[in-house]
Amino acid sequence: MPLSLLNDSAHAHTEALRARFDSEHVLSRLHSLDDRARREGPSSISPADDPLVSIGMEINPSGQVTKNSYGVLDLAWQAAQCPDWPDRVHAEVEDIRARIHEAHGVNIRFLIWAGMGGSIEDKTAYNAIGLLKGGPKFYSLDSTDPAKLKAILEDMETRAREPLAKLLPSTLVAGMAMGMTSYEPVVNLEKLAALYDKNKIDSRANFIYMTLPGSILDNFAGPRGYRRIPLQLDDANSTAGRHSAPLTRGSLYPLSLAGVDLRQWIAGAAGVEIADAFKLASFLQAQAEQGRDKVTLLLPKSWQGAGLWTKQDFEESLGKSEQIGIKIVIGEKPNLRIYRKAADPKQDRVFLVIQRKGEPHPEADAITRLRAGRYPVAVLTFGSADPLSRYMQFMHYAVFGLGYLRQMNFVTQPAVELYKSIAGEISLQAKDVGGVRETSAWKDMAAQAKSTTPKKLAAAIRDAVNAHKIEYGELTFFGDLRYSSGGKLMRKALDRAGQRLFRSTLKMPVDIYEGPAMNHSYHEMVIGHGRCFSIVLLSDKQARMPAIGYEPDYHTAQFLATKLALERRGRIVHAILVKDLSPESIEKLEAFFSETAAQLSL
Repeated sequence: MPLSLLNDSAHAHTEALRARFDSEHVLSRLHSLDDRARREGPSSISPADDPLVSIGMEINPSGQVTKNSYGVLDLAWQAAQCPDWPDRVHAEVEDIRARIHEAHGVNIRFLIWAGMGGSIEDKTAYNAIGLLKGGPKFYSLDSTDPAKLKAILEDMETRAREPLAKLLPSTLVAGMAMGMTSYEPVVNLEKLAALYDKNKIDSRANFIYMTLPGSILDNFAGPRGYRRIPLQLDDANSTAGRHSAPLTRGSLYPLSLAGVDLRQWIAGAAGVEIADAFKLASFLQAQAEQGRDKVTLLLPKSWQGAGLWTKQDFEESLGKSEQIGIKIVIGEKPNLRIYRKAADPKQDRVFLVIQRKGEPHPEADAITRLRAGRYPVAVLTFGSADPLSRYMQFMHYAVFGLGYLRQMNFVTQPAVELYKSIAGEISLQAKDVGGVRETSAWKDMAAQAKSTTPKKLAAAIRDAVNAHKIEYGELTFFGDLRYSSGGKLMRKALDRAGQRLFRSTLKMPVDIYEGPAMNHSYHEMVIGHGRCFSIVLLSDKQARMPAIGYEPDYHTAQFLATKLALERRGRIVHAILVKDLSPESIEKLEAFFSETAAQLSL
């Protein structure tokens, strides 16, 4: 897996950083610490034992180690010593198939995975690059927007040309939440369970879940007789949600259902060149110290769908510091006209090119121009037969390497917890005042959104730029952008708006995604490091599923909580309310952003 570093103006510093991993015996210390934690338990370890404790373990306010989270690396080490893992996973998956067949006399045709952030992004990536084609039709249920579940169920009926009541017995529903307080999967599992109950279908064989004992999800699913499955094959709890790929059951089950060769998959993750990963981390750190912290990721066509997973892995892990950040730029076609010249002191880009032997890179010409233009470029080459698992595990090592060089904990997610706690507060207030739209948070947001004009928004962006407060933008729609027709229109509109407002006009990258999934994916960077101009959007008219009591109240609370969390941290955020997701309303939104861009360029 050759790694080439090109146009590295900080070459000497990169080498000095890389040498630290050898001189400080990082890998051997890591092995020893993790082995001790697994044998004796985290309570036997003190933060004073080794700086690595504070980098990859959870520590309570009293200074006690409560969780070893080095499973993200340790599982790959164990995999090399556990040749039975592939067969175990296949056997467990076959047992799930058998249970459904025994209960209903049908095979699994659909797989709905309810989870947020790290509990779902790996599966979404697998589906996007075609790894799940050989299995049941896969759906990512990563939102509490009723529109998403509604669109999924409608798609199932359209594909099968059968009523939903006949499809539910052949549907496997998986819920996953690796946080004690993650409520989103519970919302969706509760509504799906109600759907089975409404159709008088025993759902116990159809639901599985992965979570921590005693969590909100466990307290809901356990009493219903649903099957809890330990996340890790070693039965430990040493991974954060975003680190569950590529080697936990949560990552392996969908692959097994699709007939993927798990022996090759697991071997790929266990055979990573760790020294190259640390070298890449050193390069990225040296560049970031010089202000080049916008890592533009250029993936091969066969792995394009892994961009968002990569973004989450880096940003949620490393976005906590206001002093130094790392923004993974995805979904952007490289164009030297939207970048500053390489010699410009304000040039903040570094490029990470991933290629596979024998596969022409879709951006080959642009990469050549970047090299000639003296932009810093890292080129990482994988073999043609290397599975995606090897790439994923490599990136985990690179993230850990950056965490080590920054002396930063890469497994916690304080910003995510902040927004979740605020969403809970708003939900409680909504019960007291007669609904979420009667809360002070909604009224304040609606008043601000109503007063926002293209001229005012452009002025706010311009002021932030002139005050050097922002370095990139964000357009996040709270609702489904993947399955519903209106959501797909919204996604295209936001893509065009991002190009006009930030890339072309300001030469800044822009994040475009949906909430609250964004909050669990890269919100840590948006709220932790900051320097982002956030525009969050919501449809005033929202979908409902009254037959199963699915209202958009909690989804709306999450939207409001996101805005409040950003404001409490002093971040710049503007809310926009769209009437609905009709073509006419989307057209008006596009006109709004076009006028904003015109005002911005004056």
